[in-house]
Amino acid sequence: MLTLVIDSICRGEGARVLAGLIRRFGDFDLAEDAMQDAFTKALEVWPEQGLPAAPAAWLTTVARRRAVDLLRRRRSGPLYMDEPPDLAAPAQGCGGDSDDGDGVDPADHSGVDDHRLRLLFTCCHPAIGQTAQMALALRTLCGLSTREIARAFLEPEATTAQRLVRVKKKILEAHIPYEVPAQDLLPQRLATVLGVIYLMFNEGYSTTEHDALVRPDLCAEAIRLAHLVVELMPDQPEARGLLALMLLNDARRPARVGDDGALVPLEAQDRSRWHADSIAQGLAQLDVALASRQRGPYQLQAAISALHASAARAEDTDWGQIAALYGGLLQEQPGAVVELNAAVALAMAEGPEQGLVWIDRLRESGALSGYHLLSAARADLLRRLGRHAEAGQAYDEALALVRNPAERLYLERRRAQCRVD
Repeated sequence: MLTLVIDSICRGEGARVLAGLIRRFGDFDLAEDAMQDAFTKALEVWPEQGLPAAPAAWLTTVARRRAVDLLRRRRSGPLYMDEPPDLAAPAQGCGGDSDDGDGVDPADHSGVDDHRLRLLFTCCHPAIGQTAQMALALRTLCGLSTREIARAFLEPEATTAQRLVRVKKKILEAHIPYEVPAQDLLPQRLATVLGVIYLMFNEGYSTTEHDALVRPDLCAEAIRLAHLVVELMPDQPEARGLLALMLLNDARRPARVGDDGALVPLEAQDRSRWHADSIAQGLAQLDVALASRQRGPYQLQAAISALHASAARAEDTDWGQIAALYGGLLQEQPGAVVELNAAVALAMAEGPEQGLVWIDRLRESGALSGYHLLSAARADLLRRLGRHAEAGQAYDEALALVRNPAERLYLERRRAQCRVD
């Protein structure tokens, strides 16, 4: 039980400790190593001597001392601190309410009270490319693995790893300050912050590496952060659009996995299990966002989710309107994944043949090579057309790429329905 408590504390305080270390030493890798060593030491010491009065301050002090030790080793060989710290004693002078223990509250000039959101705005520095900003934030603050981040960007894992190495090196060599931006600078970082929250939710909604389909902790944290952004910037319609999108999608979570652990597709979900309160909140946020008449991609996606949420039965879904909204989304945010979703919507609105032609063009382009949902969507349309042999081959392609067990089980069942008589 104590181990679970320690793990919870470390997870909850990790972003705060890490940000303080990065600000103090200017080196992401050093900060991450020192923080992990502090967590390891906590697992060794706390079960024997009890939790310190201020766990975050304890972790900060131990991590700082470890970072100094690591720096000494780098510069002069295997040296150790002359006097090892008393790891059982509570940290002194660490200012538990401060992000890094310097006694200065970074919220004073940013107006952002929540430490994780504050650090997210900090990580999204305009001096580095947006994709690199997002990857760094997802790795550092959200704790996603390199593989999970690679999946979010639909790129090889090696590419993501190289991107993270390059951006950390650039920050270190260019002396880019890791500091909380002033309040008037927050809007220029908003798009990237929203992008990070969106990708965090997506990983929680359909996980890459976990046994379960959903990680409720990531979904809940993404929604919480979006709520805070809306409170901080109530006049930003895209922030409300993102919040609406996540609330509407998360409302379906209880119905997305069957008792046997298999994914349940949208058309087969028990809609009585959807969270009515979340749907109502999402629709309300979307109404406010749309009233601004400043259309954006998150609002358009939320409008699509709203049409699904408003349909009492799957057959009542207004697929024609959804297809039209995807057309607008393609204008706002062109991309292969949006095209794939638009093709599926077209198939549902006008027939599988229309959607299949579009999907085959995408397949031939190679834009979504290695993306299992392309093969899965193609297989589904072929199945609906009664072309079972081709559908079976497409399901085999999807099964060769899928990682999540819930999705795999669903695809295996669909594959079994495509046996040729």
